[in-house]
Amino acid sequence: MKKNLLIILLLLFSISACTVTKPQTESTNQAYPNQAYPNQAYPNQTPTQGQADIPLTEADVPRITVEDAKAAVDGSEAVIVDVRSAESFAAGHIAGAISIPLAEFETNISNITLEKDQWIITYCT
Repeated sequence: MKKNLLIILLLLFSISACTVTKPQTESTNQAYPNQAYPNQAYPNQTPTQGQADIPLTEADVPRITVEDAKAAVDGSEAVIVDVRSAESFAAGHIAGAISIPLAEFETNISNITLEKDQWIITYCT
């Protein structure tokens, strides 16, 4: 249940902009792979911390460059999740992205599975 709640909260906060959430197994001091962001760290969510590190505002949500996102996906370190409607996804989407509309998170979270060892990069535009 905590895993499902975490996924819902992370995706709800991230739909306002393109974001990245790091795997749960890395250190909280891990910097962005692109050293252009040396003063920002990924939020680290572990089972013992609960919701302590979930971004509270849009400004707190970490960002990733297109180049870094592509490199992470190409290296199997990330999955891209399109949270737009199914119609928007069908009209066009990032190659390799999976469609999980926000409405599905709100009503059917138990059927959604994402890899724990990959970044979850969401986008909505």
